[in-house]
Parts: sequence; structure tokens; C-alpha cells
Amino acid sequence: MDKLVVEGGRPLSGTVKVSGAKNAALPLMAASILCGGPLILENLPRLGDLKTMGLLLRHMGGEVDPFWEKPESPAGDSGPDSPLSGPGPVSLDMSSLRLPEAPHELVKTMRASALVLGPLLARFGRARVALPGGCAIGVRPIDMHLKALKEMGTEFDLSGGDIVATAPKGGLRGAEIRFDTVSVTGTENIMMAAALARGRTIISNAAREPEITDTGEALIRMGADIEGLGTDEIVVNGRDSLHGASHRVMPDRIECGTLMAALALAGGRIRLEGAPLECLKAVTEKFAAAGLKVDSEGSVMDLERAEERLRPVDVTTLPYPGFPTDMQAQFMAMMTLASGASIITETIFENRFMHVAELRRLGADITLEGRSAVVKGVAALSGAPLTASDLRASACLLLAALAAGGKSQIHRVYHLDRGYDRLDGKLNLLGARIKRMRA
Repeated sequence: MDKLVVEGGRPLSGTVKVSGAKNAALPLMAASILCGGPLILENLPRLGDLKTMGLLLRHMGGEVDPFWEKPESPAGDSGPDSPLSGPGPVSLDMSSLRLPEAPHELVKTMRASALVLGPLLARFGRARVALPGGCAIGVRPIDMHLKALKEMGTEFDLSGGDIVATAPKGGLRGAEIRFDTVSVTGTENIMMAAALARGRTIISNAAREPEITDTGEALIRMGADIEGLGTDEIVVNGRDSLHGASHRVMPDRIECGTLMAALALAGGRIRLEGAPLECLKAVTEKFAAAGLKVDSEGSVMDLERAEERLRPVDVTTLPYPGFPTDMQAQFMAMMTLASGASIITETIFENRFMHVAELRRLGADITLEGRSAVVKGVAALSGAPLTASDLRASACLLLAALAAGGKSQIHRVYHLDRGYDRLDGKLNLLGARIKRMRA
């Protein structure tokens, strides 16, 4: 197991390219199950969760390019010749898929394993999927997935920790589905299942995240009939089959926001290429209010901290297009060094403040009050040994360590590798001093 040793107090400078989005790549890989031919994905990031999904698809009998094993380019700092470049086009051919199951030993670390349930039911009429794992940031139940699939005719049993699902004779039926609360993976799962269902499916109170739109656009390229992407009502007219296609994964808005937060904490000036600016309005507005100078043109973003100290800014997490829960921890790290008090309110997950105790170890002044954290900015942070509890907490602690005096050690960084494409390497290219070592 690796740890990161971070020497703080070094401003950032240079250019890096934003990788493909984890939260789009995972449902896109699951969507390949629906294809009658290869799905070619470009701009896949190198992530632990994507490797797990690739191994899962192989276990089922599919053919997946082992992109997680492809060598990295030896030189450069950005673009196609970068040591941090992606693996190139990746082929996922599920035409030989024969085993509609996702066993616990393969999916125990990945919440997104639930995304294969809908596609497997749509294609095979049956599926056996282990209850998903992932970060311990809240309940995140999949009961909404199951309720919606029941409305499409599915019957379920729970056996040995597995969900055993059977579609009605003749396949899934289109249905009118309304989610009680907005669910990103629920929307994706039902949208994929409906692509091969009989008749029309209407998904109301659908999530509007851009990663859902990206998945839907890929499905349309595969021959699916989908309307309403980006709205809270998605209509899917089922098809008899889908064909192979090519698709480029959208850039990762959370990685982009995390790099913005790194600059805000460490200071300096950086350029981000391939930034998904149209998806970042809620984030960039809060960063600008905190004192980050953002100049952008096309997909290029130039960043610098406009003032010596950040300004305090209140944030409440909300479904898209609101401020994303996946940026809450990183923004809290910024506010620990602001020139006043700020209030961070988490409305999406009930247990997403586990990074607070570790930030306090660095000298942060944070008080929890229910679903809100009152952050009183301090003059400086000091290096300390830290332990990451989940994916975004890992990023939060790494960013705070960049700004802390002295050295910090961050343990359990496997969480970071699940969802960030070599974030420590990108920060090192920008002038940070981070060493990866065996713990």
C-alpha cells in the first residue's frame, strides 16, 4: 500500500491537461454491454475503478483492451506526448459476453458496479450482481434502481449478498418512472436498461449531470432513441438492438476543480488544457468569490491567486447545476486558510465530513454542526501524518498538505488512485514536491 510524502509551501507553475471524466467513463464502459459490436472509447483516464470495471467485463466474457497496462509516454509535460497522457483509443467488444454476473471479489471496492445491472437485464433478461462497495461516505442505496427496474417488470431476490434479478418473458418493459430523489447512477442505469426495453420509458426527476448527457450521447451513437438529455425528464424509446460506435469521454470537471483548488492553496500561476468550462459555472463562481483569478478561452483556463489570502465563501452542495458534492472537501481545504469564517453545508451525503478530523491535524479550525461545517480560516497549516477515508477526502488532504509548512504523510492513497488520473504526478509537473512510497 502506498503513501504520499508532501513537502508544502511550493507555489505551482506550468501547464497540465485535464483527463477524461471518471464519472462518465464508468457508465460508458457499462453501456458497452448493450452493443452488438465494439465500443471504442477515447480519452479514458488511467484509474483504479476503470481497471476494476475492465476486469469485470472480462470476467463476463467480453474483450477489453488492457488499457491499464499500456506504457506511458516517456517525455513532455502536456498533450499527447505527456508522461501523463491517456492510453489512446480503447476497444470494448461485448459480443462474446456470456456470464451476466458481477461477483463480490471484483466489485467490493467500486460503487459503480451497480451500473451493470440495467444493461445485463436488458441484454440477457437476468443478472446476478453483488451489492456494491466504494467510499464510506453515506448510505447511497440502490433501492431506487431496483424500484425502477421492478416497474419495468423485473423480479428480485437477495442471495448471499448478491442481487439476483430476472426480467419478464420477452424482456424489460418501458415504464413511467419517477425518482423520489435525484440519483445520478439511478438515472444512468435506467436509461441504459430502457435503451433495449419494449416500448417507451419516461424518467422523471432525472439527474442532469453532464456525465449523464455524455453517456446518453454515446448511446445515441450506438443507435439508441433518447430525448431530454440535460433536463429532468428523459424519454427513451426502446430499440431491438444497438450497434458499435466510437465516443470521446468528456473531460473530468472534478479533476479540473481539484487542480483549481490546488492553485488556490499553493499559489502561483497555472494553465489547464481541456477544461470543461461549460460544466463548471457553479464551481468557478465560488472560486472567483474566494479570490481566484480565472481567465478562460475555449477549453483553456489560466489561473492565479489574486490576493495573498483567500476570502471566506459559504458553499452548499446541490445536484447539478449546483455546487458538486465531489468538490466539497477540496473547497473546505481552501477555506481553512481564508481570511475569515465560512460555512460548508453538505446536502447530498450524510457522512461526507470524515476529512474534517484530518484537516484539524494540520491546524485547521473547523466545527461541525449537523450537516454544516463552520470553517474559521487560520494563518497557516503545519505538516502532519494523515489518513485518507475516501476518494475526495484523499484529494482534500493532498491539497491542504501542499499549503502546509513542513512535510505531511498521507496514508491509504489507494482511494486517490481509484478516481484521479495520477494527480500527484500532475501536481509534480506543476512544481509540487510529492513522493510516492510504500507505506
